[in-house]
Amino acid sequence: MALRGWFSFPTFFPSFQGGMRHQVDPTAHTIKSHGAALARNHVRDWLILVLLIVIEVVLFIIHPFYRFVGRDMMEDLKYPLKDNTVPVWAVPLYAVLLPMVVFLLFYMRRRDVYDLHHSILGLLFAVLITGVLTDAIKNAVGRPRPDFFWRCFPDGLEAYDKWGGVVCHGKESVIKEGHKSFPSGHTSWSFAGLGFLSLYLSGKIKAFDRKGHVAKLCIVFLPLLMACLVGISRVDDYWHHWQDVFAGGILGLVVATFCYMQFFPAPYNDNGWGPYAYFRAMEESRCNANSDRNSPVVQAMEEGGVINQQPRRNGDTFTPYSYRSPTLEAMEMGHKS
Repeated sequence: MALRGWFSFPTFFPSFQGGMRHQVDPTAHTIKSHGAALARNHVRDWLILVLLIVIEVVLFIIHPFYRFVGRDMMEDLKYPLKDNTVPVWAVPLYAVLLPMVVFLLFYMRRRDVYDLHHSILGLLFAVLITGVLTDAIKNAVGRPRPDFFWRCFPDGLEAYDKWGGVVCHGKESVIKEGHKSFPSGHTSWSFAGLGFLSLYLSGKIKAFDRKGHVAKLCIVFLPLLMACLVGISRVDDYWHHWQDVFAGGILGLVVATFCYMQFFPAPYNDNGWGPYAYFRAMEESRCNANSDRNSPVVQAMEEGGVINQQPRRNGDTFTPYSYRSPTLEAMEMGHKS
């Protein structure tokens, strides 16, 4: 049986309209059956995530480099001091929690703990690595924000030393934040989390299956549009220069791509709909099939066309064994009937 993927518009949308119906599948990899072993196998990865959180907290606490700001430079730093259109507390909601909700919806559909675990792990690595890189660069560069004048001189009364450098008399925490313009943290986090979600969705809906369904790209680009709007708001609020936003977007998107590719094939791959771990698990089941041909797992795999498949080529790229989940075969047959 040729791999058709488990996702398509005709099967996806009716499943949410009519409710998610599941049949018992002995080959399913659920949280109950495989979750504990999977977590133990990746315990070091989760410990590294904790370490990244500690590093991020330290980088947030320490003072950035206070770059020299002279009298002549203030002309470009006199933009109004405004509140954030997108508050800081909202960033984890749309960049982390929203993608996790999408991951859970796909888990409810497919019952694959490998997909759920690796998508969450990859997302957290993407946002935390991006956060550490962003704040490390912020502290090292110390670029003043466009509204630095009013942070430094809240009463509008300028003061300079004998070298022409500013002598700020504003609130210390506000001045400290005023030296963290490059790159934009809102933007880098947005592109890390929502960029990861965009890659995830493009694989799940097989956006690059060469069938010309351009409508799928609207789903892929929607998270990126949200990230772009967040970046634009940072310029509109005069918290960042356009270079800060551009660099933050590139940084977040690059890190998200690297983290995604650690767990999933490229979205244009025929197997891009599932994580590497799922295919390894199915291959191990196939290799053990000859030892117990009468087991319910083996029988379900045979009925789903998983066993005895041969490796094939996807264009010029060799892909390992291609599988189709028996769970999804049964679900799609139920929709058709």
